[in-house]
Amino acid sequence: MLILLVEDDLAQLEPLQAALLQAGHIVDAIEDGETAQWLLGQKDYDLLILDWMLPKVSGVALCQYYRRSGKTAPVLMLTAKDTTADKVMGLDAGADDYLVKPVDVVELLARVRALRRRSPLWQGDRLTLEDLHLHLDRLTLDRRDMTTPLSSREFQLMEYLMRHPRQVLSHDQIEQALWGWGTEPESNAVTTLVRRLRQRLQAVNAKDWLETVYGMGYRLSPPERGDQG
Repeated sequence: MLILLVEDDLAQLEPLQAALLQAGHIVDAIEDGETAQWLLGQKDYDLLILDWMLPKVSGVALCQYYRRSGKTAPVLMLTAKDTTADKVMGLDAGADDYLVKPVDVVELLARVRALRRRSPLWQGDRLTLEDLHLHLDRLTLDRRDMTTPLSSREFQLMEYLMRHPRQVLSHDQIEQALWGWGTEPESNAVTTLVRRLRQRLQAVNAKDWLETVYGMGYRLSPPERGDQG
């Protein structure tokens, strides 16, 4: 999932971002509401995690702005405010759930999984292309009776490819999809990642599914049925 995480306290932002990345999510981690509001106009996020108290534009104001724009992705509020009136205010602003700070990372990840299932874009706990299955919670890839684990970055690329099957995806498209706001991948990062993912695919006898379309990019495409291994 592509997640917008907005938290002005770096001591809380960094561990939350690290946990979400480790779980295979792509995260734009932002420290102020003004930048976050601009990003909401530039990208389509699968989930928003917003601190209530933010400089320039509050989390509640961000949530209201987001809902007024007609977007429906789930919103999780992080707040030190734990009175019933405060919770009602956040929910009335359009939030789907809230967590009281300090945030427990294990609980945060559980809430994220639950909210993902409530998203209108939710397609189940796994993605499937022919007989190849990507398990979103376990970060594993399996085909027939073969299974291989994926690193968080390998998983991100595999998920992106499986959500765009048989499409040629350029280096730039992959970089924009997988690297969060403010992060700059090395020049050979995509090539290296594709090579690593091919090794994982080889473990499930599907290495040839990931094609290089020279001069254009990469495509995940199962072979014709008569040619499948």
